[in-house]
Order: sequence, then C-alpha cells, then structure tokens
Amino acid sequence: MKEKNTRENRSQRSFGKQEGRVKRSSRSSAKPYVVEVVLRDNFPGLHAVATGLSLKPGDMVLLDLGERPEVAKVISPAVFLPLNLEALPKIKRLASLKEISRYKENIRFEEKAWSICEQLAREQGLEMKLVRVERLYDRSKVTFYYTADGRIDFRQLVKDLVRALRTRIEMRQIGVRHEAGMLGGIGCCGREICCASFLRKFDPVSIKIAKEQSLPLDPVKISGLCGRLLCCLLFEHNVYAELAASLPKIGKKISLPDYEGRVVRYNIFRHSVTIETSQGQEIEIPMKEFRKEK
Repeated sequence: MKEKNTRENRSQRSFGKQEGRVKRSSRSSAKPYVVEVVLRDNFPGLHAVATGLSLKPGDMVLLDLGERPEVAKVISPAVFLPLNLEALPKIKRLASLKEISRYKENIRFEEKAWSICEQLAREQGLEMKLVRVERLYDRSKVTFYYTADGRIDFRQLVKDLVRALRTRIEMRQIGVRHEAGMLGGIGCCGREICCASFLRKFDPVSIKIAKEQSLPLDPVKISGLCGRLLCCLLFEHNVYAELAASLPKIGKKISLPDYEGRVVRYNIFRHSVTIETSQGQEIEIPMKEFRKEK
C-alpha cells in the first residue's frame, strides 16, 4: 500500500511539473513553433504547430487533427519558422497521464488486432499482406491497411473481426508505394525514402522521364524499395524539360561551323551537349557555344 501511494505521488508530481511548464511557457511566449511528432514509434513523422508551449523530444502531446484528437510523441526540438503555418495540425497541450495511459492501451489493442486479423485471413485463405493496424484515439474505429495483388472479398473477415474485437472495422487496400511510405526505409541515396519523410502525393513516373535524363534503363538502378520507378526522378524533370525545349532532340542530325553529327546526349551538370560524328567520334560541346539548328 505504501509503495502504491509512493508511485501515485510521484506520478502526480511529474504531471504537476508538466502543467507548471505549460503555464510558465504560455505566459512567456506566444510564438508559434514547429515540432515533429509521431503517432506511433514506427510511423513517419509529421510537423505540428505548438503555440505557447515549451516542448522537448520525448514529450507526449494532444494533437488536433481537425476531425479528431490524437496523442503523439514529440521527436524534435521546437523551431521557429516565420511562415504561414495554417495548414499544419495544432498541438493543444501536453497529454495528461490518463490520456497517455489510453494511448498505450490503444497500442496494445492494435498488436492484438494484428494477430487476430492475420490468423483469420490465413484460415480463410485470403492472399493479403497486412501493413498497418491503427486504432483511433477515441476508439470509434480500427483501420486495417493491407496490400494485395487483386481485389479481396473480406466481408466474412470483417464480420469475424467485429465479433472478436467488438468495434467498428475498416479495411483499406493500399498500393506498394503507400506501403513503402508507411514502413519507411533507406533509399539508394543513403537517406530516408521521400515517401516516408515528406512526400505526401504520388505523381505518376514513367520510363520516358528516365530516358530524358539519360539515366541507365536498368530497373534495379532506377527503382525504389517499393519496386516502382523512383519518385525523385520527378524532382529535376522540369529542368531537363526546359533544356530539351531549347535544344534539338536526341538522335537529330545537326550541322555546326566546326562539326557535323548526331546529338546523343545532354549533360546539364556540365552544361554540355554531346554529338557523334559520322566517323563514330563523340564530341562534347558547351551549351553556350551550341546553336540550335533552325
């Protein structure tokens, strides 16, 4: 009994310190700061605005996502950004001990739901790969994210999950690019993959874009962890498109004062155009000296 009281007193003192920090910081500063938070330890981070709060990595906060509140963990120091931050979610305050306890219970529930869903899918012969299980903080719904080669008839699976978990169920099929964004990883560049760190919209990437950038058309070299073409091929594509608009197309024969040949490649980093003469010799010409054939 004495040990229990000691733990309760310690928790109350800890929570009191958090409350005191909120009150002191709200009096001292009302500037909007940006911090990075995660809803789960293995989820990609997202940026949120904290006004009048003194936050540090490891703090648990109550996040306002517009349609619902969520408890999240701060994983970066607060940074002041003199930008329009209206589009970012807002941090309401530090999470209370009761809210943190509810958050941890939800995580344990997600682990249980994952095991049950995998077992039921296996028993029913459903060829699907579970990627993420997410329970809303208010416990109104549990969402199962999965990938599959085709459409899955999961009606019986949903019935069994509702019976086992006693909650509303949503099954959401995602593509391999979204799967990579959820799971995260390190790309061929040595950095965290774009879809897990900052990329939120997936624009189509075609092999034509790789050709226009004179990249090797080896799928291993120009594909990401998801097996699709690298999203970063789009980042500099407009530069190559502008360059191509002011120069003759690859393969076109041109005539210059000193050279005649066929254009074989561009190099935007060296600001040069390479042509191949009739003798098979390749000559690199600076773009500033290159005159487009009319």
